[in-house]
Formats: sequence, structure tokens, C-alpha cells
Amino acid sequence: MPETILGDKEFENIPSIKSKALRINLNENIYGTFAEIGAGQETVRNFFRAGGASGTIAKTMSAYDKDFSDAIYGIEEDGRYVTEARLIKMLSHEINLIEERIIRQKHPNKLFFAFANTVATIDFAKQYKGHGWVGIRYQVDPKEAYNEITLHVRFHENDAQLQQVTLGILGVNLIYGAYYKYDQPKKLLRYLYDHIDKDKIEIDTINFSGPRFKDVDNRLMSLQLIKNGMTDAVMFGSDGHNILPARILYKKNILALRGSFRPVTKVNIDMFERSYEMFLAENRVEKERTEVIFEITLSNLRAEGEIDEEDFMDRAKLLCSLGHTVMISNFQEYYKLVEYFSRYTKMRMGLAMGVNNLVDIFDEKYYRHLSGGILEAFGKLFFKDLKVYLYPMKDPETGEYTNSENLKVHPRMKELYKFFKYNGKVVDITDYNPKILDIFSREVLSKIENGDEGWEEMLPAGVSEIIKNKHLFNYKGTAEKVDN
Repeated sequence: MPETILGDKEFENIPSIKSKALRINLNENIYGTFAEIGAGQETVRNFFRAGGASGTIAKTMSAYDKDFSDAIYGIEEDGRYVTEARLIKMLSHEINLIEERIIRQKHPNKLFFAFANTVATIDFAKQYKGHGWVGIRYQVDPKEAYNEITLHVRFHENDAQLQQVTLGILGVNLIYGAYYKYDQPKKLLRYLYDHIDKDKIEIDTINFSGPRFKDVDNRLMSLQLIKNGMTDAVMFGSDGHNILPARILYKKNILALRGSFRPVTKVNIDMFERSYEMFLAENRVEKERTEVIFEITLSNLRAEGEIDEEDFMDRAKLLCSLGHTVMISNFQEYYKLVEYFSRYTKMRMGLAMGVNNLVDIFDEKYYRHLSGGILEAFGKLFFKDLKVYLYPMKDPETGEYTNSENLKVHPRMKELYKFFKYNGKVVDITDYNPKILDIFSREVLSKIENGDEGWEEMLPAGVSEIIKNKHLFNYKGTAEKVDN
């Protein structure tokens, strides 16, 4: 029988879950432990069913009782169990046991691994859909140090058993990808969804480490999560490492600044500082429970239809070096951003923006896909405890300043705008620096790329040195390049 016939198209043949598990089982060197807590032993079940598991599985366990779990892995400072810290302790403990109990001299070619997950599935009331941490620590060479992949998932299915099955498939995909796609981490990421619909589970954080991933930038891998439709937003901190959105946003007051930050200018920082002062002055806003997010939408990362990853890295490095938390999202409309924040907090929210951004918010064309149109969007945007802090704009020709009092929206939107203005949902940033309103990111970027002079003073202190030292934004100066 012919393998192909006239008219066949090339496509990628995805191995079944059973085939993946069996391939691993039949490898005489891959050997390790499964520790799964909270959703059954769903991953290892696939390896048992595939056959030949005795050559792969050293041990499988589930420490469901909290006291048992604490006795094995230790007590967490925060008393929680579904955390990244718990996952890392599980991986470390199980790998240490393998190293202690399996004599290397007798098994010189063994590739040890520890797979673990700690998960909370949907509750009986079906209000809390659940989430979990999944990871693997493993070798691809017995003489090398261990590699590690950890990820966080959010469940979207409405049945605990379905969530368990999905988690088991994800676990097999992770183990298979770790061993057979480690040299192609972007593909490894995509293959995590083999035989899983993307509306069933969301991966919102992933981190790679170890000798095989020494050249992997986890911020770029975060970007892949959004590009692949695995999540709508990712975050990373001032240290450049990925952070779980829930950890930083949970029960916090949130002030968000959306921009291109290409590059970040004195105007961006002035907007941040002035709006932050106003936000902290609001009732029920405490500084220690307030998080400031610099957000870049995916649509602003596109160049000629494709995401410019180098450009993304330049913005991320610059903002992180200034000590800010960065969020990359797939939210073109502001109401979606507010809805996302509302997953994690019911505290007060603020949006700092320029005049042009607010005018766009009142443009009906952005809401034609909604059955309720702009009214539905505004209901989602403003029904929360939210306030817009408006930064003024200066007309370069007339010198006139535009703020909330004299900005112009479409005549049909005028009364709607007045309603929100009258109810204090839109307030002006008045204590701004008028000397910097002539600065625009696009002009600064043009000067940097063309090698023109005078752009340094348009940026916050220290930013020009970072751009020069790290050759960001196609800077072509003579400064020595410094690795990040």
C-alpha cells in the first residue's frame, strides 16, 4: 500500500498520548518518580496503561493528607500547598531520593527524572475553577546537571474529572517534550497542547532552567504563550524573571499604565509618578497593598504583521531595569484589561493614560463585536471601583493644552462622556511637567535609529546609558555592548 497518494498535503503527525508514554517506557535509561497531589495520579496512569512501565517508574505517590505532605516536603511559610515553592520542594525531594537509592555505579547510563504537580481542581459550587503547578526535573545526559521546566495552569473546564484527564495529558506532553524537544523549546511549548483544546486549560507562566536551557530567555517564552493562544497575559518583575499574575495581583489595588514604551520617556515616567501620587491619595488605597503595572498590548508589538521579538526584549529590559513590573497582554480594549484584573482583586483600580487613549475608548468602532456595543464595554470597564487619571496633551502647533474639560469625543458619545466625568470616573493629572509635553516616543526612536543627537535628555536619568550599553532599539553608537 502506498504511504501517500495524489492530493495529499504535508502535515505534522502528532503521536498519541499512549505512543508518547510507550516511547518513554521503552527507553531503558529514562527512570524516575511521579508525585502528584490534588487531582489524582492522572499522569502516571497513562504510563501504566501504555505498558512497560516497570522500566520507567521508580515510585509513584500522592501525599493528600496535609500532615503527611508536610512531613515529607516540609511546611510552607504561607501555609499553602498549591504554590511554586511547594512544587520545587517536591521536585528536589524526589530527585534527592533517587540519587540516594539508585547507585550510579550500577546504572551509569540512567537518565533520572522527577515529575510533580500540586493542583486544586474545581470546587463543588463550581465557582472556583482551580489551578495548579506542574514541573519536571530531569537529565538528558547522566553526567550533566539537571534541567527543569515548571509551569502554572488555570483550569477552564466545569467538571473535576475532565480537569483530571486534561492534567494527565498535559503531564505526558511535558515529559515527552522535555526529553525529545528540549533542543526546540518553542516547539516544546506548542506540543504541551497536543490532544488538548486550548479552551480547556490555560498556561500563564513557564520557566526553563538548566544546562540545556542556558540560552533560553524565559521572557521570550512568555511571549510565546500569548502568541500561541495559551494565555491572554503574562508578567515579569524587575529582576526579569517570569512571575505568576495571581501572586502579584491577588487582593491588591492596581494602577496600570498602557503604552508602547518604545522607548520609555520622561513623559511616561511623569505620568506614572503623578498618577501614582493621586492613586495613593484615594480612599482605601494603601501603598503596601498597591501594585503598579506597565502594560504593553500584543498589538503594539507587531511589525509588518509579525511580532518583533527583539523589539519586545528591548522594551522589557528597559522597563525592568527601571524597577517596574511589566505585563504583556492580548487585550486591545481597556475593558478586557480591567476584567482580567478583576479575576484577582476587588480592590480599587486606576488607569493612567493620555488624551488620545481616552478618546479611543469612546470610539464606537472598537465595540461593534459586542451585542451591547459600547454600553456593554463601559459597563464592564466602569462598574468596578475604577478611575481614569488623564495626562494632558499639548498641541505642537497652537500650544493649546487638552484635558478632560476640553477634549472632544464623537457627538453621540458626548453625554456618555459627561456622565463619567461628572461621577468622578475621569480626573485630570494637574501636577505635571509642562516642559516635557513635546516629547514623543516615536521621535526619540527615530533619533536613536538614525544616530541623531539630542535624544538622551528626552529620557529618564540612566535610560540612555542602558540603551547605549546594551544596544537597544537598534542603537548604532560606539558604546561597548554589555550582556544582559
